[in-house]
Amino acid sequence: MTENTFVCSRCGEISSTDTRCLVDEEEVCELCAEEETVLCTHCGTRIWRDDNAGDEDTPLCQSCYDRYYTSCDRCGRILHVDDVYYEDDDEDAPLCYDCHENHTHGRIIQDYYYKPTPIFYGEGERFMGVELEIDEGGECDHNARSILETANGSGAEYFYCKHDGSLNDGFELVTHPMTLAYHQSEVPWAELLRKAAELGYKSHQAGTCGLHIHVSRRAFGETEGQQDACIARILYFVEKHWEELLKFSRRTPRQLEQWAARYGYKEQPREILNHAKKGYHGGRYTCVNLQNYSTIEFRMFRGTLKYNTVMATLQLVDRICDVALFLSDEEVKALSWTTFVAGCTAPELVQYLKERCLYVNEAVESEVEL
Repeated sequence: MTENTFVCSRCGEISSTDTRCLVDEEEVCELCAEEETVLCTHCGTRIWRDDNAGDEDTPLCQSCYDRYYTSCDRCGRILHVDDVYYEDDDEDAPLCYDCHENHTHGRIIQDYYYKPTPIFYGEGERFMGVELEIDEGGECDHNARSILETANGSGAEYFYCKHDGSLNDGFELVTHPMTLAYHQSEVPWAELLRKAAELGYKSHQAGTCGLHIHVSRRAFGETEGQQDACIARILYFVEKHWEELLKFSRRTPRQLEQWAARYGYKEQPREILNHAKKGYHGGRYTCVNLQNYSTIEFRMFRGTLKYNTVMATLQLVDRICDVALFLSDEEVKALSWTTFVAGCTAPELVQYLKERCLYVNEAVESEVEL
């Protein structure tokens, strides 16, 4: 046996080190690895088939299963924690989508954990999903149905409704993921917001409501490393321009501390991301929530039934994503708020920045937020 060969611990054959696989510190040949091992779906670690904590379709090491996965309480299907549903908020009985649908069929306002299979609208990689909380008009299926008939009147399925325990007497309107262009050109946002107001709902004025925007992680690159680099720049931008974004959000510092806390400024983008990944105490109640498997969530913004504000918020998030994608760490660090807003051209965003006195000190009269 030479330096370039080894003895397989399973079959005893001598093989080239070029084909060697390590499994629990055991050296095995390529053939034995193929027959007796699998790769963990989540972390990529090679494990023995007998130690597979998942199933044939979703092999998992025990650590990843314990941290990121569970099994449907009814059919036994392996589920990522982001894809779990619950019946009547019973967190001890996780369900897959199909089993959950069998229970919730016929409801208009679904429970908090409801998550249908996403329908993607538009072309590209940067999809945005919106969660808009509305309150004080009743948590009743009749009103929800009326709003959805307006929102989905074309026969598409743009929106669905969910219960939200943070509201007094309302519910949450949620979109499927869409590109910004699709939100702007195809979705009847103005009509939906008008219908909600006609039915007595409030959002900004309720004081209980948020406007949350999810952005697909795939928008920031194909690999985890590419995505992390962009997300780090987003976190840095938010921390550096916290005061301006606080003003944009229409929230109070106390509200943000409760529902969208900051991570804290650090000198380098990666330092903020590393701090966030270490389990920051805010959990998902942070300015940019990183706990979702396939999206990041911007949580800073106060709810609204004003069309221009909804569009401006989407456009702001889109512009921040552009900065993170197309500028380097050093360029983001050097970027001033004035330079940032000077590059904002979307009319709704420019109008809103002027209303909030955030656009080159130019103020204009604005309509009342609802």
